[in-house]
Amino acid sequence: MVDNLIRFATEHYILVAIFIVLLVLLILNEARRGGRSLSNGELTSLVNSDNGLVIDIRKNKEYAAGHIVGSLNIPQEKLTSRMGELEKHKAKTLIIVDTMGQHSGGVAGDLIKAGYTAAKLGGGISSWKADNLPLVK
Repeated sequence: MVDNLIRFATEHYILVAIFIVLLVLLILNEARRGGRSLSNGELTSLVNSDNGLVIDIRKNKEYAAGHIVGSLNIPQEKLTSRMGELEKHKAKTLIIVDTMGQHSGGVAGDLIKAGYTAAKLGGGISSWKADNLPLVK
């Protein structure tokens, strides 16, 4: 199996090179679309300096099971209808948090298009839990 893959790559090196370039461009595009990705420490620093607000886009039940202190729960499917609630926080960086970081980029991108400063928590609540950081219920 691996021998066939190596043989294909050496015989069709132009196709492989094009594939790699397209893959890198796709990754870069997706990374830029959702704003910058913050570490747990960067999130904590922004919130503690009162320059950031955590927006948790998980469903209400997941949010109730444990969330970051001071976060605002706006489920992803309700964000458009509740965007007016964020107007008073326009001067802050809105930090989007989901379960594993897979949806927060798109939401952050939507907020950036709407004129907000937004970023996402890399790895979502899962990375927060993995670092044994506190959650409230």
